[in-house]
Amino acid sequence: MASCEPQIYHERQRLQFCLLHSLNNLFQDKDAFTREGLDSISEELRTVDPCQETWTPLSLLVKPHHNTLTGNYDVNVMIAALEGKGKSVEWHDKRYGAYSINLAADALMGIVLNVPVTRYVGLWRSRRWVVMRKIDGVWYNLDCDLTVPQPFRDEDEVKGFLDQNLSLGGEIMLVNNA
Repeated sequence: MASCEPQIYHERQRLQFCLLHSLNNLFQDKDAFTREGLDSISEELRTVDPCQETWTPLSLLVKPHHNTLTGNYDVNVMIAALEGKGKSVEWHDKRYGAYSINLAADALMGIVLNVPVTRYVGLWRSRRWVVMRKIDGVWYNLDCDLTVPQPFRDEDEVKGFLDQNLSLGGEIMLVNNA
């Protein structure tokens, strides 16, 4: 008997490459983006950066748009990577909350969250990327920290999840088909 469950591609977190994993999860393709490709985008952004930084010994590891050792790419790399695949990114104005987002819009490919995280008893604070996408009519949380993708019951649950993340300092970016 065949399963009615959709096949969902889901990469798990490795080091701080959550942007790489999140983008591949968003596109549902393990080869949509590579570390080398994101590094290249980061280097290209660095060359056009009007605020060139002074070289220090740490410059070998910590670049303006990513950490070469662990990953941890910034929003500029994400936007450039998505635009390179013909997508557009729209920052959601958090003043209006998630209930103002039209989750049924034809152009909406998915949602990218940038959320604050605290680890190691509060000693490590950073931010990470989380993606959500509608697959076969169901919205999924494709967070690469999850062991498996988590389906949402309905759009109200999606918007509640987004509002909760906004209240904790998260940022929402809508990824649209251009």
